[in-house]
Formats: sequence, structure tokens, C-alpha cells
Amino acid sequence: MDDLVALDKKLLLFFNGQHNSFWDPVMYYSTGTLFWLPLYLILLFLIFKKYKINSWYILAGVAVTILLADQITSSLMKPYFARLRPSQEPSLQGLVHLVHDYKGGLYGFASSHAANTFGTAVIIWLWLRPYFRFAWVIFIWAGFMTYTRIYLGVHYPGDVVVGAAIGLLCGWIGFRFSKWLIDRIQNKLTSAS
Repeated sequence: MDDLVALDKKLLLFFNGQHNSFWDPVMYYSTGTLFWLPLYLILLFLIFKKYKINSWYILAGVAVTILLADQITSSLMKPYFARLRPSQEPSLQGLVHLVHDYKGGLYGFASSHAANTFGTAVIIWLWLRPYFRFAWVIFIWAGFMTYTRIYLGVHYPGDVVVGAAIGLLCGWIGFRFSKWLIDRIQNKLTSAS
């Protein structure tokens, strides 16, 4: 375990050390949810275009995905493991590059950003891939979004890898939930006819 922690710190310092004055503001602003509002609106448009009324059940699945991913990482894992973020770790003070003195919360394992973005990416990809060949591109967004957390010094690489894995599982659960809702509603409509 000590070897893994040491490797995590080494990787953090490498990736966090790739900073410069051009990328600092890019990473700082693109780590925020509102920055990606145009992307979310495009995804909503595509979902409603293809799934019409069933889009509401897909959005319920997205809500379940985010709720699960966020609660598992923020409410369960962070307080349980109580692993300080790199930005809060006394042994890393002066070694971790911070942008605008942004430090995040106290604990960072596992990354909620990674869980939420990868969870959202999975459920959206699963619903859009039958219609859009390049739907997999959403994973580039998820990867970039989680990389910003390492760049900003608020997560170790291990935090985002575990968070992403949790997100992948939660996204699949959200997909199955929304599919179940759609099937159930369609069965009721068919029975009523």
C-alpha cells in the first residue's frame, strides 16, 4: 500500500508539474460545471431529438447516476478514508502548483468530479451510440474534466481513477434504470390499448 501511495504522489507531482500560464486559466475554468453548459445543452438536444417523450426517463437515469456517484464518493468514501487532498497535504506544501489558490475541500478520495463525469459519459454514450457513431467522444470530455483535477492539485491520479470506475458502474446502473422505466411505461401503454 505504501508503494501505491508513493506512486500516486509521484504521478501527481509529474502531471501537476506540467503547468504554465496558458493552461492555468483553461484548467481552472474548465473544471467547473457551468463552463460545459453548451455541451450539456447539445446532449439534451440530441437525446430529445432521438427519444422524444422517453427522454424524460433517460434524464431520470442521469439523475440516478449522478446521485449515486456523488453520494458514494462524497458522503461515504471521503469521510471514511479521510485522505487529504494534495492541496491540503502538509508534506506537499510548496510542491503542488495551485491555481488562484484553489484547494478544494479537505478530503479527496475518491473524486466526485471523476465519478459524476464518467457516470454521465457512460449513460449518455449508451443511449446515443445507436444513432451517433462518434458518441464515444464524450469520454474525451470526461477524461479532460478529470485531468483538470490533477492539474489543479486537488486530486491524486488514484482519486480520479477510482472515481471514474465508480462513475462507470453508476452510469451503467442509471442506464439500466432508465431502460427499465421506459420498458415499464411502454408495457403499461400496450396493456391499456
